[in-house]
Amino acid sequence: MGGGRVDTVGVRDLANRASAVLDELEQGGQPVIVTRRGRPVAVLAAIDAEEFYDYVLAHSPEFVAGRKAAEERFARGEYGEPLDDVIAELDADDNPDPASA
Repeated sequence: MGGGRVDTVGVRDLANRASAVLDELEQGGQPVIVTRRGRPVAVLAAIDAEEFYDYVLAHSPEFVAGRKAAEERFARGEYGEPLDDVIAELDADDNPDPASA
């Protein structure tokens, strides 16, 4: 692995050398194409913690659906709640009124 080309690794080789392949991937940063019977089936890429959380969030069905719904509301001119109202609601949740308990 290494050099100016795209690196590939077969499934069997990956199974036998997974730790070494991942070490090289982390150090080199270049994606590695995983092949099965010579055909590409996956790509391994190094990822840092922030990228990981961004990826997970962006591929979460709940997040994707919520974002789509928000974009549709925004397109209709519905901009949500005023920030002052949201902050007041959060403050109320953090500091419940003892008289109402």
